[in-house]
Amino acid sequence: MYPIAYTDVLAAQDRLRPHLDPSPLRHYPLLDALVGHDIRVLVKHENHLPTGSFKVRNGTACITSLTPAEAALGVIAASTGNHGQGLAWAGAQLGVSVTICVPEGNNPEKNAAIRSYGATLLEVGARYDDAAHACATLAVEQRRTLVHSTNHREVLAGAGTMTAELLAQAPEVDAVVIALGGGSQAVGAVVAASSLKPSLEVFAVQSEGAPAQHDGWHDGHLRTGIAARTFAEGIATGSCYPLTFEALRLGLRDFVLVSEDAIAQSVRDLWRITHNLAEGSGATGLAGLRRLAPRLAGKTVAIILCGGNLDASRAAIIFNGGTPR
Repeated sequence: MYPIAYTDVLAAQDRLRPHLDPSPLRHYPLLDALVGHDIRVLVKHENHLPTGSFKVRNGTACITSLTPAEAALGVIAASTGNHGQGLAWAGAQLGVSVTICVPEGNNPEKNAAIRSYGATLLEVGARYDDAAHACATLAVEQRRTLVHSTNHREVLAGAGTMTAELLAQAPEVDAVVIALGGGSQAVGAVVAASSLKPSLEVFAVQSEGAPAQHDGWHDGHLRTGIAARTFAEGIATGSCYPLTFEALRLGLRDFVLVSEDAIAQSVRDLWRITHNLAEGSGATGLAGLRRLAPRLAGKTVAIILCGGNLDASRAAIIFNGGTPR
């Protein structure tokens, strides 16, 4: 069973329509040549959405689903950046107060972006898990609605609008390769595909430095509190999540790991070929497709450039040929 139905995705799509335009889906022949195996590669440019990430879908779906009483009290969430930005942007559009808890030393550029939308930003704890714990406590104290970046039905419904949109733009797509952190994109994809195109193969990719979800998917055991060491903070997940775990086990065609070097190379390749700046998680789909290419020979495959919020310090390392550590 999936945690949401396709009707939830449709409802989210209706609520998002006044606020968000569809993101572009583009074909780059040079990416076909790079990947090889006679694969036609399509890029879903979620980096062109407000805040530069697909997470604005999730945040807007959540904010627009609040009751008047909930909206008056506001929302709170833990984030390392993109989830917080998505909620902050949506809150600004709809006049809802947003508080975001981030770990100390979080990406300063993402912190600045969250604040720029009028949200209150609190730096608490050394790790994301610490920020999430503090966030849960504050939610009770302040009577705010807690919006988890993954364990939230409206987050999953908002993420599902991406694949529903993709299949309307290119119904011929055979497979989609998705970077997986918490799993909202991937669960949204399998839910949308189950109604719109059951033959669509959904593949997930994670960094070798953050393998908790991957390892749990393969052996069927939820992981929690596993160290995550990857420069791709959007997929730096050290735990599996109850709301998405079984759905991922049921709906994914496969789940693979890629190296940090492969992710950095994919950032460079996407810039060189598409002239779009991808953050680490935004380039992970391409890295995964290159690993999966022999299995997808001759097919039309979409990759998701899910975020473009690469900070300047990491960009300097990557474009000088290195990999951030």
